[in-house]
Amino acid sequence: MNKQEVTIFWFRRDLRLEDNVGLFHSLQSQYLVIPLFIFDDSILDSLPKNDARVGFIHETLSKINQKLQETGSSLLVKKGKTQTVWQELIQEFDVKEVFFNKDYEPFAIKRDLAIEELLKANKIDCFSFKDQVIFEENEIVKSDGLPYTVYTPFKNKWLEKYNATAPVREYDATEKFSSFHKYDFVFPSLEEIGFEESAIKVIPHNLKNVSTYHETRDFPALNTTSYLSPHLRFGTVSIRKLVNWAARKNQVFLSELIWREFFMQILFHFPKVVTHNFKSAYDGVQWRNDEKEFKRWCEGRTGYPMVDAGMRELNETGYMHNRVRMVVASFLCKHLLIDWKWGEAYFAEKLLDFELAANVGNWQWAAGTGCDAAPYFRVFNPEIQQKKFDEKGIYIRKWIPEFDLGYGQPMVDHAFARDRAIATYKAGILK
Repeated sequence: MNKQEVTIFWFRRDLRLEDNVGLFHSLQSQYLVIPLFIFDDSILDSLPKNDARVGFIHETLSKINQKLQETGSSLLVKKGKTQTVWQELIQEFDVKEVFFNKDYEPFAIKRDLAIEELLKANKIDCFSFKDQVIFEENEIVKSDGLPYTVYTPFKNKWLEKYNATAPVREYDATEKFSSFHKYDFVFPSLEEIGFEESAIKVIPHNLKNVSTYHETRDFPALNTTSYLSPHLRFGTVSIRKLVNWAARKNQVFLSELIWREFFMQILFHFPKVVTHNFKSAYDGVQWRNDEKEFKRWCEGRTGYPMVDAGMRELNETGYMHNRVRMVVASFLCKHLLIDWKWGEAYFAEKLLDFELAANVGNWQWAAGTGCDAAPYFRVFNPEIQQKKFDEKGIYIRKWIPEFDLGYGQPMVDHAFARDRAIATYKAGILK
């Protein structure tokens, strides 16, 4: 019996049917389209069984599947090593074309090259598209073709290019949904994938406060955050729709979206930043790396209320306010002289919006070792940060209920820690 000729669209970090570039182009195919998602064991095996991010992906895929069922189609969900899954798919279907959206992280680039080689060896056409960014790695470069390593000129060039053609095109494929294949695939439960429900949940994004973002963004007690970051991370929102909207609403908010692309192109051009300082001059800094002190930081028991509230918020919810992230990161690297890689790994484990480029970029910014980073002698004073951004202690009391009962002493004196940090950095900088 002849297998039916099909096109496959491979969902990855683009979990939406709306304004999805690769999906749009796949639906122009002469073959019927099977939408696919692969739970990759090489990623899942390192995660706890109640990882909230896996739960969110599963929940999002379930919603996509329900939408597809309205068209008489369904989502094919597989689990295993990506290469193995694709080998099985090629045996199961007569795959003529594969479409997917690009990913720019080192692991993903390596994975995609391997899959493209496999498809090519089986005479299957493969097409990839820009979807998770407005401008990808080589579109915003200096006049000599080299990548920017300082944010402001990158941002200026980005805005110049965007404004020249704004708004960027959005891709509506709704009218082509009839091109999906009419297979009725069985949608697996979370338990069948090997995971369980988490008490931590991804919060729906909320854009109602964006117009005043520049006025409120530094005050964690106001709770005016958009909660967009996990949705951008997993592609449940379209960056094109968001940027076209933000460009009209608030330039400071837009600049944060540009920071996201800045760090993505830094990671692409300088993949060493995942494990090494962007500025190698800082390779000589002698970190103290005290495990007991690191544990106190992780648990929110440093004696500095702003730091402790932030860490407790992270541990309980998977979120942390951006201003507070800067404070807790600076505290770890400067006050405790613990390698930024320790903090980056902890955030990677806990943050619902964990994205490698931003996580590494922001941690190196806080440590002073990254591109366009805060200078090493800039050491946030957690007490001053608290007075400036949570003067009434509303945010702190939310996460530290025992705050008014006589909160513990700081684990290290600020003035002492600041002097020690500056001296250690100064001594460690390689000439």
